[in-house]
Amino acid sequence: MPEPKTTDMSLSEAMSTLRAVRRLKSDPIPEDVLDRVLQAAAWAPTGGNAQPWRIVLVRDPAKKARLGELYAEQWAVFAKGYQANVEGLPEADKAQEQRNLNAGNYLAEHFHEAPAIAIFCFNPKMMAITDIRLDRVSVVGGGSVYTAVQNLLLAARAEGLGCVLTTLLCICEPEVRELLEIPEPWGTAAAIPLGYPVGRGHGPIRRRSTKSLVFEDTFGNKRS
Repeated sequence: MPEPKTTDMSLSEAMSTLRAVRRLKSDPIPEDVLDRVLQAAAWAPTGGNAQPWRIVLVRDPAKKARLGELYAEQWAVFAKGYQANVEGLPEADKAQEQRNLNAGNYLAEHFHEAPAIAIFCFNPKMMAITDIRLDRVSVVGGGSVYTAVQNLLLAARAEGLGCVLTTLLCICEPEVRELLEIPEPWGTAAAIPLGYPVGRGHGPIRRRSTKSLVFEDTFGNKRS
């Protein structure tokens, strides 16, 4: 098991500065750094402690190139709608959203240059999906995957790596499964490009206040 760093930042600092960093250098990531980031993912809680996820860590240039092509195709479709939304925003909000779009465009163009891409896979047969029969979108199964994703993101932040949670490659899952030889019944849940940031990278984040997110005893009853 990799030894934790003695210079780890506080958890609150990592959480409050974990930005979506889409501009990454192609410089290689040292193996010990990768080991610590991957170990953090393995520490995540999962239903029944089953750990129904696996990571395919993609570093082969040819495979990264193909993933980049697939990602760019999906981003091109997504970005059209995003751009239309940006154009309809008030001027006060337009500049920030345009910066987000530009960062997304950069990632789509340079996705394959990330030194490592972590493809999170999951096995539904290993999950206790307790909401599967409810008349709504099922989300419980993801709770045994995205905890590991978040741990990996936080560890990457602590190591000074840029990272971003992406899911567009899930749209073309059959191609990704074939490329990475992912067997049935495994599916894909996320793709995390990892690398050292171009420029500043992480920093303070903007999120809604807990006053608008947390209720007391009944839904809609704001905490005092």
